Amino acid sequence: MSAPATVGPVKVRRATKSSWIGLAVIVPILIVLALGPYIISRGLQQNLVILFSLIVLGTMWNLLAGYGGMVSIGQQAYIGIGAYGLVYIADSLGIDPFLAVPVAVIIAGLLSLPISFLAFRLSGGYFAIGTWVIAEVVRLITMQIDAVGGGAGLTLTALNVLSPGRRIAYVYWLSLAAVVIAVLVTYLIMRSRLGLGFTAIRDDATAAGSLGVRVTSSKRIVYLVSSMGCALAGSMIAANTLHITPESVYSVQYSAFMIFIVVIGGMGTIEGPIIGAIVFYALQQWLSDYGVWYLVILGVLAIVVVLLAPRGLWGLLSLNGRIKLFPVGYRLVNPLERFAVVKTKEPAA
Repeated sequence: MSAPATVGPVKVRRATKSSWIGLAVIVPILIVLALGPYIISRGLQQNLVILFSLIVLGTMWNLLAGYGGMVSIGQQAYIGIGAYGLVYIADSLGIDPFLAVPVAVIIAGLLSLPISFLAFRLSGGYFAIGTWVIAEVVRLITMQIDAVGGGAGLTLTALNVLSPGRRIAYVYWLSLAAVVIAVLVTYLIMRSRLGLGFTAIRDDATAAGSLGVRVTSSKRIVYLVSSMGCALAGSMIAANTLHITPESVYSVQYSAFMIFIVVIGGMGTIEGPIIGAIVFYALQQWLSDYGVWYLVILGVLAIVVVLLAPRGLWGLLSLNGRIKLFPVGYRLVNPLERFAVVKTKEPAA
């Protein structure tokens, strides 16, 4: 009897052809965007800052809900903390505005820790409503503090030392860097052991805990990161608009925007919120003159996407997950074959 033929060594890979192609496309796009202040108008730069902030917000909400399984409608609390933190630290404490941004982000992260102990006592729909109530409490507290302008808000004056062109360019570069940081941090988290635990927690927290996953600490870490990311977006918004009020930066409308972006883009994917933010921004520009109908059209579009494409627009563009620009799972590949034999550690959509 002849011996069985050897199949060949099996190797573990992460990258795919689509990810290498995506990298070759993304890098030139980032280079062109980095040259934005030299090639596009100031108005377009300010509009792109809005788009960049939407990408950051969508990415952070997707990290929290799409990967961590915690549906929050109160992340606007950290948007406001980041915005007010930047303005107060820069104007009242005299710190350089661009150095004040990371300080405001850190403060938001520190505040999110005690808040998480309160919010994590709830789950499911109660958690969602509870986070919204917490955000409203933070807004009301802000309105009672005279040092931050009370209900009238604050105006960022520390950037007045710069000419309008330099100010807009610096804010643009800050916002572009924020997008890269948000996407990269999410990617690295989901490639880590922590990211693998998120998938188990989202599917069944009790079962994940019985298998050794530190459920509460893992959820607290992702809540902390998401809160800091939202604070970073809040700082971008404040630096771009130069004036903030409690009604504007603590608006629950931001949660609606984040949910819409992630739902139409594709929940549980890194690429989805980017696609969703671009689509949302385009619709926002196109439908802004339609008044209330603007929100109605967005709602109808979200329903249509959920019914016809449950995995979002990225699910359609990626051929149901075959194309991955940011691969976070492992592939067991036989070098003698042209296709992956088994896939593991791939988070469910």
